[in-house]
Amino acid sequence: MERYAVTGMSCAACQARVEKAVSRLEGVTSCSVSLLTNSMGVEGDVPPSRVIAAVKKAGYGARRLSGQAGLPGGPGGESDPADGGDLLADKTSAPLRRRLLSSIIILLALMYVSMGHSMLGWPLPPFFAGNHVACALLEMILAAAVMIINGRFFTSGFTALLHGGPNMDTLVALGSGVSFAYSTVVLFLMTESAASDPSRLPGQLHSLYFESAAMIVALITLGKLLESISKGHTTDALKGLLRLSPKTATVIRDGKETEIPVSGLAAGDIFVVRPGEGIPADGTVLEGSSAVDESALTGESIPVDKEAGSAVSAATVNKSGFLRCRATRVGKDSTLSQIIALVSEAAATKAPIARLADKVSGVFVPSVIAISAVTLAAWLLVGETFTFALGRAISVLVVSCPCALGLATPVAIMVASGVGARNGILFKTSAALEEAARIRLVALDKTGTITNGKPELTDIVPADGAGEDALLQAALDLESKSEHPLAHAILDYCTGRGMRAGETAEFAALGGKGLSARDSDGNLLLGGSLAYVSGLMEIPGGMREKAEELGGQGKTPLLFAKGGKLLGMLAVADTIREDSRKAIGAMKELGLRVVMLTGDNELTARAIAREAGVDEVVAGLLPAGKEEAVRNLQGRGKVAMVGDGINDAPALTRADLGMAVGAGTDIAIDSADLVLMGSSLSGVVQAIRLGRAALANIRENLFWAFFYNIILIPVAAGVWYKLSGLKMSPMFGAAAMSLSSFTVCMNALRLNLADIGAEKRYNGKRPGTGKEIQMFGLGKEKEVTERTLKVEGLMCHNCERHVKEALEKVGGITEATASHEKGEVVIRCSKPVPDDKLREAIEGAGYKFVG
Repeated sequence: MERYAVTGMSCAACQARVEKAVSRLEGVTSCSVSLLTNSMGVEGDVPPSRVIAAVKKAGYGARRLSGQAGLPGGPGGESDPADGGDLLADKTSAPLRRRLLSSIIILLALMYVSMGHSMLGWPLPPFFAGNHVACALLEMILAAAVMIINGRFFTSGFTALLHGGPNMDTLVALGSGVSFAYSTVVLFLMTESAASDPSRLPGQLHSLYFESAAMIVALITLGKLLESISKGHTTDALKGLLRLSPKTATVIRDGKETEIPVSGLAAGDIFVVRPGEGIPADGTVLEGSSAVDESALTGESIPVDKEAGSAVSAATVNKSGFLRCRATRVGKDSTLSQIIALVSEAAATKAPIARLADKVSGVFVPSVIAISAVTLAAWLLVGETFTFALGRAISVLVVSCPCALGLATPVAIMVASGVGARNGILFKTSAALEEAARIRLVALDKTGTITNGKPELTDIVPADGAGEDALLQAALDLESKSEHPLAHAILDYCTGRGMRAGETAEFAALGGKGLSARDSDGNLLLGGSLAYVSGLMEIPGGMREKAEELGGQGKTPLLFAKGGKLLGMLAVADTIREDSRKAIGAMKELGLRVVMLTGDNELTARAIAREAGVDEVVAGLLPAGKEEAVRNLQGRGKVAMVGDGINDAPALTRADLGMAVGAGTDIAIDSADLVLMGSSLSGVVQAIRLGRAALANIRENLFWAFFYNIILIPVAAGVWYKLSGLKMSPMFGAAAMSLSSFTVCMNALRLNLADIGAEKRYNGKRPGTGKEIQMFGLGKEKEVTERTLKVEGLMCHNCERHVKEALEKVGGITEATASHEKGEVVIRCSKPVPDDKLREAIEGAGYKFVG
């Protein structure tokens, strides 16, 4: 994707016009413009010069950002994290503050003359006292000064109008300009009245709209300032990351330590990091050991031990020891820059939920101009004065706000993406963020996801008459020459206890069965599976039963003998991560159904599933089989697949949402829609909570944007004036417009307060009891009822799908999840559903409702 910075956009209509202009180009397959970041992503085979020319022809500016970080909130430029703070700096608020301050000073004088004197009788200099024409002339001069200060609205608005793409600035320019032009005409009429009929002057003075012309642009400037400040806060999370990156690095040059700017660091340079210092670039440790705080990248608070050969990343902090490292990735190639680029690109993409707003934005401004013209004509036709009719038409122009429509989705996406990045959760597109909110099933790869991915010694069972130390020593001597992963588990445990392997001879390995060797005293050492060892000697019944029991728990029992005597048994297993049970429990509490996919045999898989607490198991799968399993699960709802991003690539691609967990610094995993930099499954829970919170926030923003315009445009047009006397002055309309975008931005910023790691609560009641439970992890609270139904006749996944479809057609049921293995259906209801309705739906589908 080629990325561009776009200048001159002021509202959703501008965004829609740029998208339309670029999308028309031959060779462009997709174009996405972000009003929030003033950036554009273009896919397809088209030269950048043609894209830039198309944007300029539409009335805007553009320049290429590809090959750079394209940081949100800034104009792009070099992607070195050391310089990133300048790119994220708020460069629009300061000029807006100056414009607003100047406008307010002049506006106060204007309001004193137009309202303070004429309405409240405040004194004026003698020259103006009773001189209505002079007062009107002074109002015109002061209003013109405010309009000149805020002249950008007029240059942008009328330029867009001339290019056939009117925008928000066009509405402001028309509203203020028409007010000023009308008042100027009245001023000329006042000069005639001064000579012919002075009694008409007070009435003409009161019909002037000079103060409205100035107030409109001043209030919109205020709104733009508030919007700019709040939009600036949407990148706070990324600014926090950038602040962690040091500005300088200490490198070894000619055998001496030299401090240089980070921008001068090159791949291959040797740099040193002392305790408490930030690591300036991605690299490999050459010398030293330390604990490094990687929480800024992975979201995991426990420091990670580093030693020679370990990888380190920029924006992490050395906590204890001295490290000497070789830089491997610097500047735009560093993990930090890739994170920033991913978040920026996610903000530049369009979420599916924003499509309606985009369609409306494309015709919004022309429609408002048409409504304003109709309003003016309608009031004149019913006999109202031109001044009254013009006031209503101007109010329609200035109250309408396309900005809120354009910002409703991107501000929430940017804030949520920033919150995710701060916690090691990277959404590659805004569609992935929205998809996370709609997930109903989570498919987990077992090895390395639920488990540690590394076998460990779990049980030591000495035989009668044999000691634990003798058993371990024989196992260590025998396994010391083996390369099998199970052997490494025994070696790690024994060396951790300070034991050393003895000399052996005649070592032999029988693939998949066992090992044999002779120790230094000539004793025959044997080790291996129950089947292997029992074929060579008699195994007591109690030991056999224990071996079968351990095997039923998903562990691998290994028996060892020395000199023809059984020493005992060791059990090795790929143990479940400490937090996996808690994370899986949290997924289930979010209403998700958790499925484990594994290549293990059924017995081992079910043992691990019971321990981890998953709902379903699909065992005996090859990598290609996992893709098919995900496809089958999709018949029951949206599926998230969680894997390592390499072996699970087909399944990750097939899933509605592919999550690569434990990615560390390898965040460019093509098959994943969402990258979890940490290795904990709690990141899955956090991502789904964040997605739900973001989707709820977007819906609130869109509701406000549509509600605001649907309600206030008719009020501004005076629809209710004949019934209730309700009318809106142009100044009030401008004030309302200035606050609408600010409201949307402030609502999105609430996502920064969301605790995505918070425990989900149930008001003290457990699911499946038929009681009301409080469903919330993040965002808006929502009460639902969850019930478990017993159903007979469910034989396969097709049966599950049939009963699910039948129940979800019943009013009040939001979701149904069936299990043919348990003979159960779990339903979630937004309101009470009578049993006879449930019975009718289930039996109508051909199954028996038990209760």
